[in-house]
Amino acid sequence: MKNIKLFENKRIRSSWDAEQEKWYFSAVTNCNALKMEAPDGKLRLTDAVDTEQLFRLIQSIPSPKAEPFVQMKEK
Repeated sequence: MKNIKLFENKRIRSSWDAEQEKWYFSAVTNCNALKMEAPDGKLRLTDAVDTEQLFRLIQSIPSPKAEPFVQMKEK
């Protein structure tokens, strides 16, 4: 099952953990290793963060490009 999220026309691999009831997103810091479907259809171990970790990471970036994510979190 492909779980690709789009944000500002960028593809982000994601995975729903039904047991923990959390979304995880492909990332490179403070991560968990989860298998996610790659573009070739194979499951590959991917560094992933949950939604809260993702927002903390984005909020730590001093860039106007991070602002849409911050605004999305506040809704």
